[in-house]
Parts: sequence; C-alpha cells; structure tokens
Amino acid sequence: MKLKQTFLFTSFILSGVALLSLSTVLDGCKSKSTTYKLTGDTIADGKYLVELHCTKCHSLVPANMLTKNVWRMHTLPDMARYLGISTYGPDFYKDPKDTGGISIVNWQAIVNYYNKLAPDTLLPAKWPIALTNDWAGFTLKKPAGSNDISFTTMVAANPNTGNIYTSDLVANNLTEWSNNLQSKKVIGLPSAAVNANFTDVDNVILSLIGRIDPVDYPNGKIYGVNLVDNKLTANEIAGDMPRPVQTLSVDIDKDGHNELVVLGQGNTKGGIYMLKLGADNKAEKQFTITERPGAVQAISKDFNNDGYPDLMVLFGSGDEGLSLFINNKKGGFTSKELLRFPPVYGSTSFQLTDIDHDGNLDLIYTCGYNFRDSRILKPYHGLYIYKNTGDFNFKQTWFYPINGCTKAIATDFDKDGDIDIATIAFFADMKNNPAEEFIYFEQDKPMQFKANAVPVSKYGRWMAMDVSDLNKDGKPDIILGNYASGFLFQPNFSPSWDEHQPFIVLENSIKK
Repeated sequence: MKLKQTFLFTSFILSGVALLSLSTVLDGCKSKSTTYKLTGDTIADGKYLVELHCTKCHSLVPANMLTKNVWRMHTLPDMARYLGISTYGPDFYKDPKDTGGISIVNWQAIVNYYNKLAPDTLLPAKWPIALTNDWAGFTLKKPAGSNDISFTTMVAANPNTGNIYTSDLVANNLTEWSNNLQSKKVIGLPSAAVNANFTDVDNVILSLIGRIDPVDYPNGKIYGVNLVDNKLTANEIAGDMPRPVQTLSVDIDKDGHNELVVLGQGNTKGGIYMLKLGADNKAEKQFTITERPGAVQAISKDFNNDGYPDLMVLFGSGDEGLSLFINNKKGGFTSKELLRFPPVYGSTSFQLTDIDHDGNLDLIYTCGYNFRDSRILKPYHGLYIYKNTGDFNFKQTWFYPINGCTKAIATDFDKDGDIDIATIAFFADMKNNPAEEFIYFEQDKPMQFKANAVPVSKYGRWMAMDVSDLNKDGKPDIILGNYASGFLFQPNFSPSWDEHQPFIVLENSIKK
C-alpha cells in the first residue's frame, strides 16, 4: 500500500472535534475529492456518507458503539486523516474546495451524525450467567518472585518436556523454568518474545516483537533457539519484521521442507510473510502473502482437504475479521473473508473446536484490545462462540461479556468429554470487577457453562496464557503471564496486584 506524504501545519476545531492536518494518508482508504449534496436531514445525510466513505477501510461502526465524547474527541479526529482532511496545507489557498479527500461540508455532516446519535454513556452488558468466585478445582503454584517489576510478554510450555519458557519486555530475555518452577537458563534477546513455536524436542522458534506498542517500526525478528545446550543458544532467522506476533512452521509447497509463515501485525503497515529457509536455517527468500496489517493469530490446516496446508487468520485492528487463505498449490494463496468485525472490537484470539459434537469445527473468538483511540469499557467485548453451519459459514450462537478479553483456550479441562474454556482479560474492568481478569467456563451441559472467576487477580495482570499438561497427569494445566505495569486506561485507578510475580500456574486438580 503506497503512502502519500503531506505536511503538518496546524489544527482547528470543528463542532468540538479537534482535526489535525495529515502527516500521512493511506491511498488505499482515501476518498476522492467529491461532494455529496446534503438534503438537510442530519441522520439521512450522515448515514449515507458514513456508509459511502467509512466502509471503504473497515466494517461499519454504528454510532451507538461509542459515546459522544469518544467519537468527537478521539475516534473521529483519528479517522479524519484516512478521509484526506488536510486543511491549511500548502495547496489550501490554491483551491480551498480541494482538501485531497471528502469536502469539509461532508465531513461536518459525518461529525453531526455521530454527535446526534451516539449515547452519552455505554451501559455495561448483563451477564447471561452469574460469575462465581471459585477455584473450580485448580491449585495455585508460584515461582519465587523477583525484585524487578514483571513485564512478562510470553508464557509457553514445551509439550515434550514440561519446561516453561517466559520472556520479559524490559529484561529482553528468554528464561527456562523447570517443572518445580525453578529458573534454569536465561538468554538475552534483541527484544521481547511474544510467541513460541516448538518445532521439535530441542528447538523453538520465537517471534520477537520489537516494539510492543502499535507503531510502524519494523525492528522485530524471528529467532531460533536450541534448548538442549548447557547454555541456551540462539540464531537470527530473519530481521526487520513489522512487529511479528506469531510464526508457523509449515510445508506450504509440499517439497519436504517447512517454510515459516510470519504474522507481521505492524500498525498501519504490516502483512503476512512466507520465509524459505536455507541450509544455515536463515531466511533465504521472503514472499508476501498479504500486505494487510493487523494479524493477531493464525491456524494452519488443510481446510479444503486437497492435501495442501491452508491458513485461517484473525485480523485485530483496522479492517478486523477472520480470513481463510487457500493454498493455490503454486506457492501462493487465494483469500476469502469469513467474518468481519467493527474496528472497535479489538479482536484478540480464536480457536477452532467441535464444541457441539456435530462434526464441524466451531469458532471460539475473543475481542477486547482496548488501547487505541477509544479507551472505554465496551459491552460487546468478550467471549463469543460461532457455530460452523458447514463450509466454515459461522453463525453466532453464544456470547459472554468480558471487558477487554485478551485470549481464550478451549479444551476438555475436567475430562468429562466436552469442551471447557479459559479466558484472560488484560483490559478488564480492574477498577470495579477485577474478577473477570481470569474466568474458567466449565461446560456442564451441551452449550451451557458455569462461569468461575478463579481468584487470582491479586497475583498479577495477565497478558499471556498457555495451557499444557505440565505434570503429565493427563489433565491440562494453565500458565498465566504477569505484565504488571503500564497500559492503564481507567482514570483514578491504582493497581494492587503483585508486580513482582513473573507468572503463576493453575495446576489442574479437578476431580470427576
């Protein structure tokens, strides 16, 4: 996607909306300089213009999904640049009617539309089932605390050994922990790891994000780490990646050698990339699968049963949605949109599992990233279940509101034959309801759940989660990583959780 540069000169106020001249405009979203003749009907004019212009970049955001204040002072000013609002620029006096995008008159109509229809406040969602404070059969285990504040960005268990691996944003390291939660080995990294892919017993591929905040700064790297040396050893596979958040090892072209598929989340620029490795295990060639930024998670599977691996990818910013990339057997992919979500959802994770036992893989989906331009609690954030009605046509069948929901992992925790779900919420309502930071949903009847708020909020703030049978007793345990400071979005709130605990383990002691 090409970027057109303009100059930043000044700002002005329009009906309470602070509008800045552009520093950059995305050509792919930018509207041509045309003026719609207004009818005088605020709602009709605004509705038409919003559907005409705003949906060129993302799914429609209804006015009632944000408050008046957030629309006027945060979201609309941020969106103005994508519509080419660049007043007082160098060409303004040559042709004041040409702003490089929509006209100021039409922009004012959009502002008036949201200002009239948006509510003053968003009411919290009602829980469909009561949230119960209960350990639900789990037992708390903790490693020794640290003198430093924990900024844990990753917790990952090696399924072969049961060892736990963590990474910390400030320390920029990878730490190995034994089964009794003793630190064993540490290796320095260029930046924090946010994802681990254990390719075999002895090796892991790490996605090093570079900058954790959403900026266009491509200093992320992909590292390979050998786990069996007396001292952990690492080598750079690829560099200069736009905030990579996941790396898959897949034989895309069926030549007997795995390629790496990297999700470069980026910010306004990013994409999904395929790396072919040379004999030295370094990236030899790089191919772009898509230049679409915002990818947060991918699953590789032969979805169309043609013998070649495909990709299903969740995009969590901008043009949010779930996309299927079908392998064309020629080293490329064709894409199909399965679901689209409004950009205020902040999509965070998904899993595929046959939760209703009908033979089709259903969708477990979470949304709740809440640190962009609308940092308020949102009643539509939470845990969703979409039924697969066939050929990956998904229909929403269940929703549980969780403020700022970050991740869900679905598996049969209690070994009763059905799927249960564990969730974390990094942007939970920590001021009024910290219990929602971790919830265990036990499915006790078909598609009926008990919602257990396991009381662990005082031990940390959970950015990362993994599930693995750590003690090899046949039952999956849960690891929660504590990112203890920063990213606060609620006013007049002071954290009270333990800032020095890098992670905790919830050992599965459920008896059935």
